[in-house]
Amino acid sequence: MHRYLALLLFGLRFSYAADAHTEVLQIVDENAPSFRDTSRQIWQFAESGFHEDKSSSLLQQQLKNAGFQVTAGVADMPTAFVASYGSGKPVIGILGEFDALPGLSQDAAPERKVLIANAPGHACGHNLLGAGGALAAISIKQYLEKNKIPGTVRFFGAPAEEGGSGKVYLVRAGLFKDVDVVLHWHPSDTNAVMNGGTIAMISAKFQFHGQAAHASAAPDRGRSALDGLMIMDTSVEYLREHVPSSTRIHYIITKGGVAPNVVPDFAEGFLYARHPSMAELNGIFARIVKCAQAGALASETTMEYQIVNSDYDIIPNTPLAELMHKNLEQVGPPKYTASEKEFAIKLMHDLPPGSKAQLASEEKIAPLKEPDMSSASGSSDVGDISWIVPTIGLTTATWAPGTPAHSWQAVACSGSSIGQNGMVVAAKVLAVTAEDLFTNPAVIQEAKEDLKKRLEGQTYHSNIPAGQKPPLDYRKIE
Repeated sequence: MHRYLALLLFGLRFSYAADAHTEVLQIVDENAPSFRDTSRQIWQFAESGFHEDKSSSLLQQQLKNAGFQVTAGVADMPTAFVASYGSGKPVIGILGEFDALPGLSQDAAPERKVLIANAPGHACGHNLLGAGGALAAISIKQYLEKNKIPGTVRFFGAPAEEGGSGKVYLVRAGLFKDVDVVLHWHPSDTNAVMNGGTIAMISAKFQFHGQAAHASAAPDRGRSALDGLMIMDTSVEYLREHVPSSTRIHYIITKGGVAPNVVPDFAEGFLYARHPSMAELNGIFARIVKCAQAGALASETTMEYQIVNSDYDIIPNTPLAELMHKNLEQVGPPKYTASEKEFAIKLMHDLPPGSKAQLASEEKIAPLKEPDMSSASGSSDVGDISWIVPTIGLTTATWAPGTPAHSWQAVACSGSSIGQNGMVVAAKVLAVTAEDLFTNPAVIQEAKEDLKKRLEGQTYHSNIPAGQKPPLDYRKIE
């Protein structure tokens, strides 16, 4: 008898969920045209981190118009905001980003066509990310309102994901303290649930100070800051042999002097270090600092460094991953029209060497699995959120198969219907997953227990110094 009742209840729940999902998906479809336009406008704005004034204002206005209460300029970041609807538990957060990358201006065309020389471009698709997240938030809000379902939807407008760690400052400001689950997504060339998969990262600017002198008439009087920086960089190259193979270290020289015949009295390098484990990365970064100290000692200069940003790895969450994967399979992948196929084929001819992707892979959904942390990966400030709140995300095929992030090809797709189609798929998955969480609190409890178990023996502590303000001009190179 008990088994019969259990099966009956399961059947009723399944039937209700299917009907609810159908309604939510219809609402997303109704709202989608407006947000296709929004994604295109943000793509045209192409604003760099912490300066996404037009992009942030546009999303804020749309959320206000939809009935959300918006608080702007949170956590000392002028373009950050929080939009909230409803009251009480559960509180489901949805993330949105909108920053572009420097120097990647590109038309929405399948061949290289710069719009503005050296200007930013949406090479990571954050124009789609922010618009798609807002589309999901507004759609689930309308569903909750119509069906009188209690709870709170909260959209986080998070600036400067690309190297500025905007979400870390949102965490530091306590804006996730009462949030039960966080949902997010990211543009890609594949459809998959991201159950973890990013690596920890620390970035810093190393500044060397020396003594200027005439490089020919009085070289002995000078102490070259550039020498100090180059000795550091050479030391880092030797260090690569003695760090775990999953480590990534990359850098640029942002200031190397003003003229060859003047011994540089100032030099600066901007360095990123990454590893799957923040605990391991902290030790690696300490050795990088020693390389910098060695450069200063050998060149008789002085050195100082400032942490620019630091992102934790994303903690997987099995209950949320299984739920979102089921919903991704229900929604299904994007499908190309004939003209979109033609666009993709032409663009794929100019992809960097090594791409093995083929057309039609955008119509496949990757199997659910926890990531192989020994493989190459990027970093995201979503990681810091995942250490304090159960977090899950997905990627959808917004770019032609084989398109790498941070490329002109990604910019082109992000401004086209190919990108917008993938964005709508992502919004649908986010919205129906939110519906499941609002109506099935047991999943939220399972997600919290999963996070607690994974974090046993570990603590979260950001490497960004306490009291440090967001680096609003971190992209500026004088």
